[in-house]
Amino acid sequence: MSNAIFQVPIAINEPVLSYEPGSLERAELERTIQRMKRSSKDIPMIIGGKKVRTKERVEIFAPHDLHNPLGKFSKGSKREVNRAVNAALAAKPAWEAMPWQERAAIFLKAADLLAGPYRARANAATMLGQSKNVFQAEIDCVAELADFYRFNVQYMTEIYEQQPESSDGIWNRLEYRPLEGFVFAITPFNFTSIAGNLPGAPALLGNTVVWKCAQSQIYSASLIMEILEAAGLPDGVINLLFVDGPDAGDVVFSHPDFAGLHFTGSTGVFNHLWQTIGQNLSSYRSYPRIVGETGGKDFVIAHASADPKEVSTALTRGAFEYQGQKCSAASRAYIPKSLWKAIERNLQNDLADMRMGSPEDFSNFFNAVIDEAAYKKISSYISRAKRDRTARVISGGSYSKREGYFIEPTVIQARDPKYRTMCEEIFGPVLTIYVYDEKRYSQTLNLLDETSPYALTGSIFSRERGPIIEATNTLRHAAGNFYINDKPTGAVVGQQPFGGARGSGTNDKAGSILNLYRWLSARTIKETFVPPKNYRYPFMG
Repeated sequence: MSNAIFQVPIAINEPVLSYEPGSLERAELERTIQRMKRSSKDIPMIIGGKKVRTKERVEIFAPHDLHNPLGKFSKGSKREVNRAVNAALAAKPAWEAMPWQERAAIFLKAADLLAGPYRARANAATMLGQSKNVFQAEIDCVAELADFYRFNVQYMTEIYEQQPESSDGIWNRLEYRPLEGFVFAITPFNFTSIAGNLPGAPALLGNTVVWKCAQSQIYSASLIMEILEAAGLPDGVINLLFVDGPDAGDVVFSHPDFAGLHFTGSTGVFNHLWQTIGQNLSSYRSYPRIVGETGGKDFVIAHASADPKEVSTALTRGAFEYQGQKCSAASRAYIPKSLWKAIERNLQNDLADMRMGSPEDFSNFFNAVIDEAAYKKISSYISRAKRDRTARVISGGSYSKREGYFIEPTVIQARDPKYRTMCEEIFGPVLTIYVYDEKRYSQTLNLLDETSPYALTGSIFSRERGPIIEATNTLRHAAGNFYINDKPTGAVVGQQPFGGARGSGTNDKAGSILNLYRWLSARTIKETFVPPKNYRYPFMG
């Protein structure tokens, strides 16, 4: 029972360690990477707290090293999906009834385990499994995921504190129930933190979850489950599956107790899932909650007053950190003619200095793209640009999969502002630049706004306030996360709630209180202390 009103620890963003040469954290991480490489993992699914292995075992390789497997995972089928749904529903009554502070304690402990004894393993798993350099791994799988768990606890507490007014003789209360049924979480490869938060946020609020992670993120997803179990998460609250999408969808979206979808992935897949849910509405117990963060064609626009070095640095980092495989990565840029020569020179210098290779070599800024499918898609855009007359590759453009899925950071200059790489999501290390006449700044803002169906992130560079104000107003609906004199990546939990609209999703802002509201179903309770005993009102006298 709860017989006190508890105050949770104030959430503070997890510090990002430096991993500079000679540091203790670097030495520990290097040892951990080598130890994990030598130890081939046999990764089971986790259903109802049980390790579930199947006859079909699939090898896992580091994207930058295709010759040395990291281990194998057990691939499931519809049978395992059904088991996971049943396990989630069986765990629901006890989990929903657990006092909120006990659920909070589990996730706060998970955050401390992650940032403490599991830190090196989490970084190593993300570096090896997803080919992230040490800084990109640290800000993702440790700092951001710990932030999600801690800030979500704080936001949950703030929600529960919101109560209605009561008049004389009446006590009004608002109870924040979890959804009726189970939540389905579909998570991407590119952020370990997203993979941990999409099932974690609904679970914190009393929901039970079926979690399907991307096949290319299984190596670190299995560690997230290990941490949650070590923190005391009861069996069946989160059930981790390694299955094909259609197998999961056929079971989940036809089940009457399907209550919500928490999704990060492509716009096309999200559209298909939404249509499927809509077609099955009559079979559900309640209207499902649908939360999705999808594609992006994120932009940078520079005004003629901008500092060329600031712009070029933002482009180098914003476009090419983690090989451009961030939902928020700078993918198109609009540069005034007066600044283009200086910015082009700076970009060329940055890219000439940038080292590409394995994340195990900490001097490498740039690593491999995630898998064969991504490699083929990204390289096809580059190959096409080399042939097209309306575009030219001005930097990079080479690719090889001899050792791993390596694609050079590539810059394309488009003569046509509606060239395909200015409009279509590539999700890789390709930046397309359109050089515009600085006298047409206002027109270029309108051009930018109408070029892409997405609206996730974007940024404006200017040393004058007027152009900043104009861009902020004109591009009001072009980005859910808008940056002024900064790259369009790097949102921090508790500081820049993340999400976009249009073709980029439902804009429910992961890392904020807004997202948590989506996993609750409020109940109003009115208690009258002395009920009337006569139906007649005074006006009837």
